[in-house]
Amino acid sequence: MSSNRESEPLLECRSVERRFGGLVAVTGVDLEIQRGEIFGLVGPNGSGKTTLTNAITGFYPPNSGSIRLNGKDITGTSPHKVARLGVARTFQNLALFNGMSVLDNILLGRHIHMHPGVFRTVLYWWLARPEEMANREVVEEMIEFLQLESIRHELVDGIPIGLKKRVELARALVAEPDLLILDEPMAGMNQEEKEYMARFILDARAERGVSVLLIEHHMDVIVGICDRMLALNYGEMIASGVPKDVIKDPRVISAYIGDGHGE
Repeated sequence: MSSNRESEPLLECRSVERRFGGLVAVTGVDLEIQRGEIFGLVGPNGSGKTTLTNAITGFYPPNSGSIRLNGKDITGTSPHKVARLGVARTFQNLALFNGMSVLDNILLGRHIHMHPGVFRTVLYWWLARPEEMANREVVEEMIEFLQLESIRHELVDGIPIGLKKRVELARALVAEPDLLILDEPMAGMNQEEKEYMARFILDARAERGVSVLLIEHHMDVIVGICDRMLALNYGEMIASGVPKDVIKDPRVISAYIGDGHGE
């Protein structure tokens, strides 16, 4: 049974379509992510990348098609349940809590592992405190892993965007996901910051066994760290496979530079 589980895809999307009124945002999308894989998702602005990830995570359930995680159909499952099934994500626009420290922002990522309640509060020293200490231990380990020790007590409002992106990555990783969805994690970064982030993503895969769905505009990053990739345009699949082959596909080149639609 375990061998079957290991051989099946971690994430499987089949004929996914999402419409908003008369607008078809994505249609006919097939996608498979294997365990331990870093999978790239690319396309010009408006191509359907974020819509597809929102369908996977339950924010915008698909109008048709199916989504399976670990062999279980999660089509239309609510976001908090998808999170508990092992999916964590970062967002294109930072979703950190200003006015809170780096440490507290990361600790919020442990919420799916916490069990609040009146009974546990009354018996704090016997029940809640050990859980609190265990959650804090995971957070401390992640702060060290992502080299955030020097800013742990600083408010996130005042740190550079490269570090903010790293804090958001830490918050996602402390949830201990099977699948990590990163929505443009390198947007706004300089070259050195991009290289740091790429290394952290590779280390997360190697040391923590996490699979990654990476949405990114930087093709050098996609080619450098992704095992496979899928390119979208106008909500449809235009190419998939090994990155070095996909980026040579005439349809991908046209989507980005040939028709004025891409960047």
